[in-house]
Amino acid sequence: MGRGRQKAKHTKLARELKSFSPNINYSVLQQELGGAPANDDLVDKWADYAEYTPGTGDDYAEEQQGRSA
Repeated sequence: MGRGRQKAKHTKLARELKSFSPNINYSVLQQELGGAPANDDLVDKWADYAEYTPGTGDDYAEEQQGRSA
């Protein structure tokens, strides 16, 4: 018998959420999703620390290839 009150609360909440319309800044959202231009200062600053050589350093992938062979 207590289902009526619970259902009424859920219905009220559903109506509130349906009509809820937050203010969205679409230009900021577009920059986040579309990828903002790269900040070259940060790339240059950390470039000396990155010593990535393609084909090396991926121990996990090399280990998996060794097991499957």
